[in-house]
Amino acid sequence: MREPIVSGMFYQADPVELRAEIERCFKNSEFGPGSLPDKTKKSNILGAIIPHAGYQFSGPCAAFAYKEIASTEKPDIFVILGTNHITGRGVYSLKDDFKTPLGIAKTDKEFISALNIPESIPIHAQEHSIEVQLPFLQYLFENITIAPIIVGVDDYKSIAEKIFNTAKTQNKRIFPIASSDFTHYGITYGYLPFTENRKENLYKLDKEAVSYIERLDSEAFLLFCREKQATICGQFAIATIIELCKLLGAEKAELLKYYTSGDITKDYNNAVGYASIVFR
Repeated sequence: MREPIVSGMFYQADPVELRAEIERCFKNSEFGPGSLPDKTKKSNILGAIIPHAGYQFSGPCAAFAYKEIASTEKPDIFVILGTNHITGRGVYSLKDDFKTPLGIAKTDKEFISALNIPESIPIHAQEHSIEVQLPFLQYLFENITIAPIIVGVDDYKSIAEKIFNTAKTQNKRIFPIASSDFTHYGITYGYLPFTENRKENLYKLDKEAVSYIERLDSEAFLLFCREKQATICGQFAIATIIELCKLLGAEKAELLKYYTSGDITKDYNNAVGYASIVFR
């Protein structure tokens, strides 16, 4: 069992309080969508990029994507592509089920085994980016099944093909989620490409990154990240989901919401960008 590591820090540890916190994210009219999901609506999205900071910061942004996900048919597997904050390089799966205050998220062990991606209990035990997505999914759907995959620097196109082909072979419907924040700006993050007009320049930088995602151009996105020495933490998770969603039939990506932690704290000296993006 993979025990939660940021429960009580990134989100509430008490199940009742956690559900209330998630509902506040949806109902937030300044940074969130302003209302709870309407499951009677139908959405045709094929995947999503969702932030993974503390819910008080990125939860309302994440709620935009989850409101769309609520309107999709529950897939056989949520394939969650996490950021590799631990080693930076390599791709790692995990067969252990994930525990959160809202219950157990079971992994599809047959699917994960067939991927033939190395497992790492120690890396998954320290990495929070997959865990942070689970309470939202558990709030929306009962008895979710996941395939947790941490994605660092690697042959991302090959990873996308493995996931797609395995799902096709096993006749399983998948919904991929890439868990990533965007630019981490400031001395705290060792990234100061500009020192004036911080808010405007931070928006400009991330909006350029988003533009390559919207065009489904993973190579241009990663080139941008290299040239700007970007601090987008889940670069390869994002590149992987672009390629995977193209295989699933996506023709475009759409930015639903963007803001920064500075918009909440009013401190742009150290700020992180959050984007909710869906693939159609």
